[in-house]
Amino acid sequence: MNAPPSDLEDHLGYWLRLASNAASHGFARRVEGEGVTVAEWVVLRTLYDVEAVAPSRLADGLGLTRGAISKLADRLIEKALAERQANPGDRRAHRLALTAAGRAIVPRLAALADDNDAAFFGALAPDERQQLEALLRKIVRDRALTGVPID
Repeated sequence: MNAPPSDLEDHLGYWLRLASNAASHGFARRVEGEGVTVAEWVVLRTLYDVEAVAPSRLADGLGLTRGAISKLADRLIEKALAERQANPGDRRAHRLALTAAGRAIVPRLAALADDNDAAFFGALAPDERQQLEALLRKIVRDRALTGVPID
């Protein structure tokens, strides 16, 4: 006789996905209230730390395709949060940079991310939160996970 199949709740991945979805969807609702998507937030936050960057370097750094970066850049440009600039080292190429409005929105969005983390993970004591983060980082390193989660 065969053993019955395991229950959904028997899998750590089930609990991880349940928690991840709740935290991620909560954050998505918060940033969408500011007029951007999570993917756009990731690009904005990355551009915040650089003066300007080639789209190909941005794609490589975020683990996204060049096509995905192009679509995200177009949306951010349409929203006046980013701009294309001529690349002084290569007249055929361009770089992406934040506009003043893009630079101004990043701290507000980062505060939303901080608030979302505090609200969602507030049930954990500080040492429990540190343990959870350490364990998740260990899994990421062990599995050589790269790229930035954007959905």
